[in-house]
Amino acid sequence: MIRRFDRNSLQIFVILGFLLNISQSLRFDLQSGHTKCISEDIKSNSMTVGKYHVVNPNEGYPMPDTHKVTVRVTSAFGNNYHTADHVETGQFAYTAVESGDYMACFWTPEHNPAVTVTVDFDWKTGVAAKDWGSVAKKGTVEVMELELKKLMDVVNSIHEEMFYLRDREEEMQSLNRATNSRMYWLGFLSLVVCLTVAGLQVYILKNFFERKKLL
Repeated sequence: MIRRFDRNSLQIFVILGFLLNISQSLRFDLQSGHTKCISEDIKSNSMTVGKYHVVNPNEGYPMPDTHKVTVRVTSAFGNNYHTADHVETGQFAYTAVESGDYMACFWTPEHNPAVTVTVDFDWKTGVAAKDWGSVAKKGTVEVMELELKKLMDVVNSIHEEMFYLRDREEEMQSLNRATNSRMYWLGFLSLVVCLTVAGLQVYILKNFFERKKLL
């Protein structure tokens, strides 16, 4: 029982670790005039989505003009995947072309007096980045419908091919029966001709021998 518990626990920790690696949700403070960068190791061909918004320090009141951020998302090779200037909220989504550390950098302009901006940032990659609800309602259903249509076409094609082969078999059987019937009548006619010729020969020879008085 202890071994089974340890194995199950290990599997759970591995799964949790995997989920933590593909999803990063955090809240951080950003001083005006400073930059904060968050990195994420992403493999090529992995889906990535991110959402961020500035937390309003005074709920129920308009967002202060000082609480704006500039956002840049770049790859390890310096390629730019997302840019937003002086915004309160935003989001990005892309499929990583190259593997490596991707950087999401947030920057606020300098203010006097200095202000602190709180940012909520949710960054998901891989499996966690997929919208499973939409996939289940749209993508999978459409793919399954397409595959079912393909299978239906294949089944119909096989069904038609079976009928065609059956018709061909019936035609071959009819041809065989007709051939056998013709061969029977041809054999019978040949036998009749042979018997007729043999009879004529016997008649001619008999008459010949009678005229010669050999019989």
